[in-house]
Amino acid sequence: MPAVRLDAVDRTLDPLGDWAQVRAGKYGVPARALRAYGYATVVIAKAQPSCHLGWTTLAGIARVESDHGRFGGASTAVDGAVRPPIRGIALNGTGGNAAIVDPAATRQAGRTVYARAMGPFQFIPDTWRRWGVRARTDYRSLARSLETARPAEAEELSGSPDNIDDAALAAGRYLCAAGGDLATARGWRRAVLAYNHSTVYVDQVRSAAIGYDK
Repeated sequence: MPAVRLDAVDRTLDPLGDWAQVRAGKYGVPARALRAYGYATVVIAKAQPSCHLGWTTLAGIARVESDHGRFGGASTAVDGAVRPPIRGIALNGTGGNAAIVDPAATRQAGRTVYARAMGPFQFIPDTWRRWGVRARTDYRSLARSLETARPAEAEELSGSPDNIDDAALAAGRYLCAAGGDLATARGWRRAVLAYNHSTVYVDQVRSAAIGYDK
């Protein structure tokens, strides 16, 4: 990966431009998405060096979850925002899905509101509240959250699941916490199963990730 200055908040993605363009042409993945995966990999390598997260794992998950932020005709803006927002089906216990209530939305609406997966990495609201981070923040401000399983201490640092930079970094945190060392087959599989407890899903992510590693 190219060297990235983690204290240069406004220009953190610049060194990844050429790196992303080469791979965008080779793999048919939007360069803007690749820059997000690359940056998340660099940040996690500093925060949790024993995790060994690879950008191809993030790319594999994003391919399966949202076709790199392109599901339903969505696209990623320069600032990382994915529009229109990508939402999954209501997780109301039908169709083989678990029933998951969104507590915050339920309190606001005064009725039961079922959760929907959000954004290019398809985070459930409660999962985002724990793992979400705003990628465009200097490393020092996020260090405690990145290096541990703690939620971002300030709400403004929790970012948005609809921003591909934030979502990729949050996904990296989640995977490392679940899998430990992703350089091992056991750790990698445990991490991806935690993301979606399905062996079919694991196989899909593996296939996509291997394709990006060629």
